[in-house]
Amino acid sequence: MMKGFYNLTSGMLSQGRRLDVVANNMTNVSTAGYKAEQYTDRTFDEVMAVRIGNKIKTPYQELPTYQAYILAPDHLYTDFTQGSFEETTLPLDFAIQGEGFFAIQMADGVAYTRAGSFTLDNEGYLCLSELGRVLDREGNPIQLPTDKLDPDSQGNLYTQGGQYLGTLGVFMFEDNQALERNPYGLFIGQGAQVNEDVTILNKWVERSNVDLVKEMVSMMATQRTLQSAAQMSQIYDEVIKRAVNDIGRLA
Repeated sequence: MMKGFYNLTSGMLSQGRRLDVVANNMTNVSTAGYKAEQYTDRTFDEVMAVRIGNKIKTPYQELPTYQAYILAPDHLYTDFTQGSFEETTLPLDFAIQGEGFFAIQMADGVAYTRAGSFTLDNEGYLCLSELGRVLDREGNPIQLPTDKLDPDSQGNLYTQGGQYLGTLGVFMFEDNQALERNPYGLFIGQGAQVNEDVTILNKWVERSNVDLVKEMVSMMATQRTLQSAAQMSQIYDEVIKRAVNDIGRLA
């Protein structure tokens, strides 16, 4: 009976976490450059529970008749596939066609993003609004005297008169799944390398890669599973109450 409670409780916690991830994806369906998250869970090996007091943990022995259905959070995977592009006509909007991220100098370090809706701060530096300044290939902030630009497809920024102003830095990583998402939706990681083989579109932004239909289907399925687990938990509770009362009367 208690094992059933553990299974149901872990299932409800897991589905609740999954629902949070789906809700966050749906909230950011219109956020430029947003990358959808995918939640996974797993059944951890209950053999560890029955052997927790043993001094000798090896050799490991499977117990095929003792199966666990208790769920535990496993990992949040980020879908880094490229989103579609949307033309904005805004002079400081940029989109990366290919692998890589823009680098943003934040107060606590450098973060990376696919969102290219930039503005100019009070000192004329290209920035991601309220988060930090955009960096060039050498890791330096880019200062622009004007927003009337004539950039090329490699990210080189020129004035309309042909004066070179800087080059947008596009950085890539060996393993994107090793990146961590910060509270602002940007990514943090080590080992960034400049990607010179990339195309940068001006006056375009990359849209979120969230599949709204897929997320809605996932949300409904998760809600049904969560409701079923909650109903089963109530049934277990009623059964235990009746068992306790009947034992009390028999005593």
